[in-house]
This record gives sequence, structure tokens and C-alpha cells, in this order.
Amino acid sequence: MLQNYLKIALRNLWRNKAFSAINILGLAIGLATCLMIMLFVQNELSYDRYNEKADRIVRVVFRGSVQGQKMKEANVMPPVAQTLQTEYPEVQAATRIREGGTPRISYGDKSFKESSVALVDSNFFQVFTIPLLKGDAKTALLQPYTVVLSQATARKYFGNANPIGKVLNFKEWNHSCKVTGVFDKVPANSHFHFDVFAALASDPEARASSWMTSNYFTYLVLPEGYDYKKLEAKLPQVVDKYLGPQLQKAVGMSFQQFRQKGNDLGLFLQPLTDIHLRSDFTGNLEAGGDVRYVYIFGSIAGFMLLIACINFMNLSTAGASKRAREVGVRKVLGSLQSQLIGQFLLESVLLTLVSLVLAVVLVIMALPVFNDLAQKQLTFDLMATWWLLPGLVLFGVLIGVFAGSYPAFFLSSFNPVAVLNGKFTSGKGSLGLRSGLVVFQFCISIILMVSTLVVYQQLEYIQNKKLGYDKDHVLVLPEAHLLGKHAEAFRQQLLQDPRVVSVSTSGYLPAGPTYSNNFLVSTDSNPTQLLKVLRYEVDPQYLPTLGIQLLTGRNFSARHSTDSTAVILNETAAKTFGWNKNDLSHTLSNSSNQGQKITYRVIGVIKDFHFKSLHEPITPLVMTLAHSSGAMIVKVKGSGLADLVASLKEQWTKFSPDEPFSYSFLDERFMQTYEAEKRLGRILYLFAGLTVLVACLGLFGLATFTAEQRTKEIGIRKVLGASVTNIVSLLSKDFLKLVVVANVVAWPLAWWVMHRWLQDFAYRINVSWWVFVLVGVVALLIALMTVSVQAVRAAAANPIKNLRVN
Repeated sequence: MLQNYLKIALRNLWRNKAFSAINILGLAIGLATCLMIMLFVQNELSYDRYNEKADRIVRVVFRGSVQGQKMKEANVMPPVAQTLQTEYPEVQAATRIREGGTPRISYGDKSFKESSVALVDSNFFQVFTIPLLKGDAKTALLQPYTVVLSQATARKYFGNANPIGKVLNFKEWNHSCKVTGVFDKVPANSHFHFDVFAALASDPEARASSWMTSNYFTYLVLPEGYDYKKLEAKLPQVVDKYLGPQLQKAVGMSFQQFRQKGNDLGLFLQPLTDIHLRSDFTGNLEAGGDVRYVYIFGSIAGFMLLIACINFMNLSTAGASKRAREVGVRKVLGSLQSQLIGQFLLESVLLTLVSLVLAVVLVIMALPVFNDLAQKQLTFDLMATWWLLPGLVLFGVLIGVFAGSYPAFFLSSFNPVAVLNGKFTSGKGSLGLRSGLVVFQFCISIILMVSTLVVYQQLEYIQNKKLGYDKDHVLVLPEAHLLGKHAEAFRQQLLQDPRVVSVSTSGYLPAGPTYSNNFLVSTDSNPTQLLKVLRYEVDPQYLPTLGIQLLTGRNFSARHSTDSTAVILNETAAKTFGWNKNDLSHTLSNSSNQGQKITYRVIGVIKDFHFKSLHEPITPLVMTLAHSSGAMIVKVKGSGLADLVASLKEQWTKFSPDEPFSYSFLDERFMQTYEAEKRLGRILYLFAGLTVLVACLGLFGLATFTAEQRTKEIGIRKVLGASVTNIVSLLSKDFLKLVVVANVVAWPLAWWVMHRWLQDFAYRINVSWWVFVLVGVVALLIALMTVSVQAVRAAAANPIKNLRVN
């Protein structure tokens, strides 16, 4: 029986090979898109799941509000880990990570700049599942000045020799460390990636008792099945007990008084598995993902698959008249409706499985391109997991049953007497359904096209927005501190180059990776009010080099010896302090951890500039005078940049032959901040194109069917004098009406989606009306071109041939 069904199904699919080909291609594209997005979503949701204790680990984070300024930081104070483990028995273990900078590490004649270094507690490898290939995880980092290396890093220094017991020299740390362990690598789906783990016991600050500084990423292991919210509810007691006294010593007010002024500071807990997708904290170890994009791409996958299934339903019900006589004859010969349903479902499943095979081929071919767009390392290996291949087959069968269910029940329900008497009609119901499905397809396509255009506009707005500083033709040498005592001589030599306009030395940059220095200040106008501000340590050349406008007062100057205790404010800081920006008579004070107050006098106010992402509003900023050696900011003329960079490298090598020369452009650093949005735009562009393509395949199939159904009508009209244009208009207008309806439905939905997305930016565009009109016109043109291909073909056919009686 099954063999007969199979033969009939294959014969029917071949007989309708044009519609079958359109269905296979549309389903294959939909399935391939769905598979790629499923790989992406699965990868995003798997972050930190490699850890055997993943569901029991939480990260301690710091949140608060000082005078309405919200603080959300991923790192906390040095004593938090030990304090919580001591105070609460439910904390089974606590471990910390502190970023180790970019030290130069050497062994013999080999020397490398390492950028993936972390300082960790001795129990780190017992909390995080990163097995050691060599060494003992329990004891490897017990002693100070010990390190554990990744296998690739160990080979870089020691080749194939056993690294255990070897000693590496850390130049910036001014000490050596013994290698006590080797691990393969940190899993790709981890929220941090380091190649060198050094013992935190080597760092004197790790034992500090200060609750006023935050540099440590702290993780707790809780009992199996324990609700972390119960522990979180107890944390205010710890904050009051330990932070309260130090805060009172620093600012002269109790924690209760501090809170009465509308302020608050506290510790909270975040599940380890939430860190990658749900972290809006500053100072994360790595840039994470965004759970909203998982929802967006997951929705796109569902819609793409739904659109492909809609095409199948549309073409199957539209071609009902071709199968009507077959159904009538088979019913007269005794076939049951259930048998006919099984036959049609089998055809649908066969077609879907063929599409699935093609989809797998498309995924394998397209995955490298998608990885490049999404900046991921997704893999698709059918042999990697035992259930993947049967799972895909089951998935194909389910999609085949879903896509073919309505056509199967619809086709099998024909009245055999009516069909064989030539009175069959597909009915207004099926026509209405097909129209609704076409509207749905184009509605989704239009929403994606609008979204793509709005994302592009927002990125253009970001790129061209006036930032308050000059990011063009500015070179950044981020490793200027490696020059040591030669830094000033190098700077002076740069200034002698006619292509160099000015040079500033500061690690505080308005774009890209930068130093960060938050501190609490009080003002002379309200000495009991504590405010959190960002501090930039700059030299006198900083403002002119970056083109930052001074509104009132003066810049720092080496001629004024008292400028070491002077500050320059931005407009937002002056406003926050309640000062007139033209009044320079004020002072502000900062308290050290030891309770010593330093008073700064205001000498100038600068125009606000964007020193953070445009996702965030401008916050209060104060600048103090300091001759930092973090980075050199070089303003250059616009021509001959390649020759200038080569010259800078040559001069650098003369002063520091052992240290590598590196540079970047400030405008490039600025755009790297919005890499996630750029990736979103590229991926939306791809998916919008695929969605339109699949929708057009369905439209092309329906146009083909319509032209076949109206062959004789077209012949008669041509004999009566209708032109090709008249015929094309006749066949196209019904489809174009559906696209117009799709626009009307899609526009408010697209506006709502993009309005919500734009809320993530403090500085954003308004969604313009012309965006919807443009996309609507484009959708109409695409639909017109799709239908016209078949309409022109039908209109150009010989009317005598069309009117011939068969």
C-alpha cells in the first residue's frame, strides 16, 4: 500500500514539476534560514552552560543611585567574596577575577605582549569547569607568583617542552611567575576568555579591606536548588555593616543620612547563565549579547518558515482544479477521504524532505558568510550529535504535515459528482484564504525592509552626529606607557613633524577602550551632598588636540603651579552641581579612602561632548591635570597618513626596540562601539532579502496559476483588441491590491517595532513617514515585476492556440 502511495506521490510531483520546484526552493530557503538562526539562538543560549555548576553560580554586582545618577557595575569591592562566604553558610564557595592588563611576558629570548591575562583566586578552577591538562586544579594557584597557561600560550613560549616549573618574567609587574598548570582553552561559549591565569595572591590589593573601590568580578557557588533571591534579600545587612562605616568616614554622614537624601548603594546577584544575554552593567569582562536580538532572530526564523509553508498552502489550494478530476475519479472508485488525505500528506512530506536536503546544503554553503556577518563561530555537523540527523528528519516530517494539512483536507473534501459534472469551483473561501496569506507574507517582508532602513539611518546618524570633539584625523597610540622615560622625548620628536598638528598624552579616550575613573565629590554649595562623577586625567594639550570647546575660563597650563588642584567641568557637571557655567568661583572636594579631603577649584567649563556611547546620555565629567602615559593622541593633517604611520613606527622602534608599535584611528574606535548594531543591520538586510525572495516565489507561482486559469479569457480579449499592457494590468491589479493592504497592516507594526528598538539610544532619529512610503513603493514594484514576468508571457501568447478546443 505504502509503495503504491509513494509511486503516485512521485508521479504527481513530477506532473506538477513547475509548482513543485517553486515549493521546494521556497521551503529550502525558509528551512535553511530557520536552521541558521536556530544555530545562532542555540549558541547564544548555551553561554556558560559548559560549567558543571552553572545553575548554582551567581555573580555579585553593584547597583545604586546617587543624586539620581544610576550606577550599575559588574565588579565589586575586594572583601565582598570573603565576607559573604563568612557571613552566610549557604555560600559554599566564592572566587574572584581581576583583569590583569596587557603585560609583556618573556622567557629567554621570547617576548610577547599578552592581552588576555587575569588574576584569579586559588579555587578558580574548582568553581569554573576548565580542566587542566597539566597540574593540579586545587593547588596550582595557591602560592603567589604562579600562573596557569592555555596550551597555545604554553607552546608559544616553550614549544613542545614541559612548561611545568618554568619561570616567566612579567615586565610591568616587576616579578616572575612559575608555571604550575596548563589548560586547553576557555570554551567559546564563556562570558570571559583568558589565556593566562595568575594567582590573585600575588596582588596586595586583593587583601584590601576597602569597600570604596570596585575592581573584582565576584562569583558565589550556592547549594543545588537554592533560590538566590533569598540570599540577595540579606545583602543590605552586609552593605550597612561594612560599607556604611567607611562611607561615613569618607563623606561625614551615616548610611541612613545618605539614603535619606535619595541615594542608595547595594549588592545584588545575577545568575551565571544570564550574564551573556542580560547584562546592562558597565565594566563587563567582555561585550555580551542581547536577549532582544535572540527574540528578534527567533521570530524571523519562525516567520520565514511560516512564509515558506504559506507558499505551499497557497500553491496547493490554487492548483486545486488540476487535482479536482483526480479526486473525483478516485472517490467514485472507492477511495476514502482518509486515504486521499494520507496521499496528499505523503506528497507534502516528500516535497519537504527534498527541501530539507537542499536546505542542509544551503546552510553548509552559507554558514561561513553568516558567521562573518554575526561574528560567531557556528558549526553545523550532522555527525556531531547522535540525535541531530533523526531530529532534522522528524522536523521535516512535522513541517510537511503542517504545510500540507490544509491542502490535504481541502482537496480530499471535493464532491465527486460536482467535480465530474464540471461544476467544481475552488470557492470564495479558498480565494480569501490565499489572499490573506499573500498579505501576511508581504506584511512580514515590509516590516523587515522598514527595520533594515531604520537601522541603517540610525547608524548613519551616529556616524555623522556632532560629538563635541574632532574624531577625524586623530591617531591613537594606545601603548605609550611602554616608552617609559622616553615618552616625552618621543612626543617632542612627533611635534617636529610638519604633518603632526598636536600631541596629547592621556589614557582617557572618548571612544573605544579607555581608562575609567569614577569618584565621589561634594561641592562648596552643598558640602553634605555626595555626587558621582567621571574623572579624566589630562594634560594641557588634550582639549586642543581633540578640538573640545572651552566655554568659560581657561585650559590647564604648566605656567600655573596650582593647577594640580584645579578642575575643568563639562556643562552637565556644572548643571548637576547647580552652578552657572559662567561662574568660576566654586570648589569641589574629593575624599580618599583614608578620609583625607582634597579641594579642587574650578578654572573652566567645556562644552558637552560625547565620551560614552550614544546609547547613554552625557553625564557629569571633571578633568584634572595629570601627565599620564597611558596613550598618545596625535592630531594629524589629512594627507600622507600611510607615510606618517611608517615614520611613527620607525621613530618608536628607535626609542623602544623591544616593544611592538600599535596604533588606531579615533573614528574607527568610535564606530567599533556600534559593531553590534552594524551586525544587526547586515543580518536584517540578508533576512529581509530572503523573505522578499520567498514571498516573490509564492507570488510568481500564483501568477503562473492565474495566467493558466485565464488562458481562454486572455485569448478572447486579445482577439477583441486588448493590448499586452491591458492584459498585464488585468492580471496584476488583484495582486497589487493585496500588497497595498499588506502595507497598510505592516506600517504601524513596523513603526512600533523600530520605535521600541530606538529607545535603547539616548540620541536617536525619528522614524520618518517617507521610510514607509519608500518601502511601500519598493514592495509594489517588486510585486509588479514578479507578476509581470508571467503576465507578459501570457499576454504575448498566440490567442489562436489558447482558444483551440482540446
